[in-house]
Amino acid sequence: MDVDKTLHQEAGWKYLLLALGAFAGLGIEALYAFWLEPLIYGRALIDFTTADNIRHWIITCVSWGIVGFVLIRIGKEKAGFDVFENGEKLSAWRWIAAAGFVVFSFAADWFDWSGFKCLKEFQYNGWLKFIFQYIYYMFETALYSLIIIYGQKAFEKWTKHKNIPWGGILCALTWGAGHILTKGSVITGLWTTLAGFMFGAVYLLLNRDAKKAYLFLFLMLVL
Repeated sequence: MDVDKTLHQEAGWKYLLLALGAFAGLGIEALYAFWLEPLIYGRALIDFTTADNIRHWIITCVSWGIVGFVLIRIGKEKAGFDVFENGEKLSAWRWIAAAGFVVFSFAADWFDWSGFKCLKEFQYNGWLKFIFQYIYYMFETALYSLIIIYGQKAFEKWTKHKNIPWGGILCALTWGAGHILTKGSVITGLWTTLAGFMFGAVYLLLNRDAKKAYLFLFLMLVL
């Protein structure tokens, strides 16, 4: 029993480090946006031109893609966990509950943006920046999904409670809380923290199926 407990604890730490690696990967953007790029372009983030913003999104996405690929590979080879393993067949109520979270996120963003978020961003950015920004959102979703997936695995190894959205809690405390600093708004940070928790709940509702969860989490982020 003690041997089993030790093995579970060691496995839990492996998954937690992978989850924190995903969070650290997200943090790369802050280094680019607040230090490296202003140094190169000679202007602060708020004064970036359209070309500056597009370059920023491209290098960020490339960096996030590399980080995500490495973390998924390490998880499979070192921890024996395939992120893309299929979940169990979903019952109707799980689909409905997960869709309910998407609707709630849409309603909250509608209130926050005083209208349809996608349309507002399109009107503000124009079609070129809009396309690159939403590609950026796709890569961001991939990394915070890894925080949730690996975080969930870590705490499930340490506890007997598998119906608690541990990954969502970890996402809320890392990716969510990090927005308080990067966005400069406590309200935005608190909403993103709540969103991180909800993302974890949706992941569980979808029976830990990363492919299905990714689609739902992306919709919750952008709608």
